[in-house]
Amino acid sequence: MHKLLLHGLLLLLAANAHADVRFSPEAMLAWKPESFAGKTDYSLVFDRQLQRQVLRADSTGSASGLFFEKKIDLDRTPWLSWMWRVEQFPSVTNEQDKAGDDFAVRVYIVVRDGWTFLSTRAVSYVWSQQAMASQSWPNPFTGDKAMMLALRKRTADSGWMSEKRNLKADLKQLFGKDFRYIDAVAIMTDADNSNSRAVGYYADIAFTRE
Repeated sequence: MHKLLLHGLLLLLAANAHADVRFSPEAMLAWKPESFAGKTDYSLVFDRQLQRQVLRADSTGSASGLFFEKKIDLDRTPWLSWMWRVEQFPSVTNEQDKAGDDFAVRVYIVVRDGWTFLSTRAVSYVWSQQAMASQSWPNPFTGDKAMMLALRKRTADSGWMSEKRNLKADLKQLFGKDFRYIDAVAIMTDADNSNSRAVGYYADIAFTRE
């Protein structure tokens, strides 16, 4: 093989080994739907602030999400970033009990900690109405198998916000062990437990090296 061609192939392989994994709103809309209680309406809309298409989620007493299942190597792309916005928060009294476990925007990370369904672990990043940023708590339905982590607290201005998380660090902090791979990423807007309404927006989910 010609040396220049071999060099080019090696560079291509090296680049692909550390390639970012990015999802546009259009790609997110094509993720697998999963319903837990009714159907949250997910649709593409034009956002004037961003001047482009975003994913709108409208829940009226429903809870369904969009899931992308694929093993992603956190040694290559440990950072997760995204944008989100809240238009309407659900009406809840206590977000940390079952009747209040509703959020206008959630981003999930799912990891397998063994070979059975019961070994699955999850992190649910949420925009909270009550919890302070960085506060975490066990999901009221599944306990510490799924940990909630508030990244923002409700304020008068609920415009677009950007998030960036080191998944390896978060998983270590919440579950006390190192994980190299995640198995799925998901989004969900839900208002089923409070039987109220929630509206949120998502854009530009990406796994990156730095």
